Amino acid sequence: MNNGHIGFERIIGPNGSGKTTLIKSILGMVVPESGGISFQGQPIGQDGQYRRHIGYMPQIGRYPDNMQIGQVFEMMRDLRGATAETLDEELIHAYQLPQIYQKTMRTLSGGTRQKVSAALAFLFDAPVMILDEPTAGLDPLSAEILKEKVQREKKRNKLFLITSHIMSDLEELATDVLYLVEGRLVFFKSLNTLKTETGEERLGRAIAQIMQKTTL
Repeated sequence: MNNGHIGFERIIGPNGSGKTTLIKSILGMVVPESGGISFQGQPIGQDGQYRRHIGYMPQIGRYPDNMQIGQVFEMMRDLRGATAETLDEELIHAYQLPQIYQKTMRTLSGGTRQKVSAALAFLFDAPVMILDEPTAGLDPLSAEILKEKVQREKKRNKLFLITSHIMSDLEELATDVLYLVEGRLVFFKSLNTLKTETGEERLGRAIAQIMQKTTL
């Protein structure tokens, strides 16, 4: 994984295809049975310091139930030793989270919990961003705010790895597509190549055409 260029690598596949497991392997949360993972040219090994350069938004954020939203952000700032000058709080304010800082995590709806996860992922201005089903549970306006944020960060030369099984949801963000089925890589191609090879303008139709040929 190299963040020396702008990119949106999108991992797609059916439920249970291994998308989240791949992400957890990159983050060192799961040890792969074979192969290796490198970050910026170095094997991740036992040193977890590389994770400081990755912003991660999980598919389902799990936080201490009794902690207030504001306390969660304060805890993460303290753990990272971050100063106010180095923080990216754009999503915190776009989602109006300070107005509900006193709410405990156990009382939050799934959508509000997703907003917290998104704001935390971007908070430390990491050069590599991993977003696992980022718009799941978000209302249309909140999802659009997140996608617009991703587009702005693209212009700052950040690398995004986004998983989704919703073709239309994040299609405008992808430059490259990696398709998994049961943990097996089916193909890894640029979005433009997929459309050219299949003659389809919509990603979903292009994927369907390739998968039909693969299973024949």
